[in-house]
Amino acid sequence: MTQHKFSLLAVSLIGAFACQANYALVGIEDPSPDSGTGSVSESVTAGGAAGATGSGALCGGKIPTRQGIFVPTGSMTVARIGHTATLLPNGQVLIAGGMDSLASAELYDPTTGTFTATGSMNAGRYWHMATLLPNGQVLIAGGYEYGAGDAASAELYDPSAGTFTATGSMTMGREGHAATLLSNGKVLIVGYEYGAGDAASAELYDPSAGTFTATGSMTTKRYHHTETLLSDGQVLITGGIGNDYLASAELYDPSAGRFTATGSMTTTRFFHTATLLSDGRALITGGDPSLSPALASAELYDPTAGTFTATGSMTSPRSSHTATMLCDGKVLVAGAAELTGELPASADLYDAQAGRFTATGSMTVGRNEHTATLLSNGQVLIAGGVGVDGQFLASAELYQ
Repeated sequence: MTQHKFSLLAVSLIGAFACQANYALVGIEDPSPDSGTGSVSESVTAGGAAGATGSGALCGGKIPTRQGIFVPTGSMTVARIGHTATLLPNGQVLIAGGMDSLASAELYDPTTGTFTATGSMNAGRYWHMATLLPNGQVLIAGGYEYGAGDAASAELYDPSAGTFTATGSMTMGREGHAATLLSNGKVLIVGYEYGAGDAASAELYDPSAGTFTATGSMTTKRYHHTETLLSDGQVLITGGIGNDYLASAELYDPSAGRFTATGSMTTTRFFHTATLLSDGRALITGGDPSLSPALASAELYDPTAGTFTATGSMTSPRSSHTATMLCDGKVLVAGAAELTGELPASADLYDAQAGRFTATGSMTVGRNEHTATLLSNGQVLIAGGVGVDGQFLASAELYQ
């Protein structure tokens, strides 16, 4: 069972989930290996980070005025960490699960700024994955179930009915895994932390059949890694923990069902983030290099060259943070590593053209292990997480 200090694999994905769902909301086409575009249809967190064809594409071609501040919004019905947040096609956000094995779920309505309960999951779980499917349903897969360990079970949330129903189970229980919606509509599930089985294994969920089937295995076992859907339809997997702390990276080719090594990052990282930029590169930020203090450094993956290069550093070391693509193509990075008993509330904006981070407004409270979801109005919903002294948070706020 994961100690909450070593929180989120979901963190590295959450910006992705949010972006994917937003793409679907505004009707951007899914990327395909022959489309040559970076447009996508994910929760998001989600599976993998998504890019845009232009600076305004994420929000229907409109770039709202940004004040660069965080403001409080309604609180969740219960404190949560290890939960997921998925933007639905109707503009609401589905919040599901969390420690300790919560089965409850709730919806955030941006028009009212409130959370309300919806149907509960069939199993209480945390550190699971949530992926918005092309049919508007949300796939919940794996995680940790109290008393049962790593879960192989999966279920679907139907927004029209407000209910969860069981679907086929994964080939093995998984926690510390990652999930990515592929351009063919299937979902790639990779990695796990504990339990029996092949920790390098991967599988695919087919929404039309409601089943999981094995696909090729990674070149090395890993968990607390990131997955990012690239413009050509391949999936970039970076870092994590395997037999050691990892700097290595690999690519999954859906057409071949195979993983192959690509260039390595400049340093080992886990609990980092990966975000696809509008130019097709992937931004990697922060994380932990080992048991050493968190990193402020960042780097860029170039799919054409298959290499990582350093870019500007963040204003603060960050781990178990979030990175969210905004409507203008900048990336909001929020949440920081705990330093000398304090949890900074600072946030940064990354400008890909300038290759640097600059400070923006601070959150209303210091937190990490939270979720961050890009809303259709261009604001970012920050929900839950861990505050000072390890306190679980029910509070939420908006970046605008």
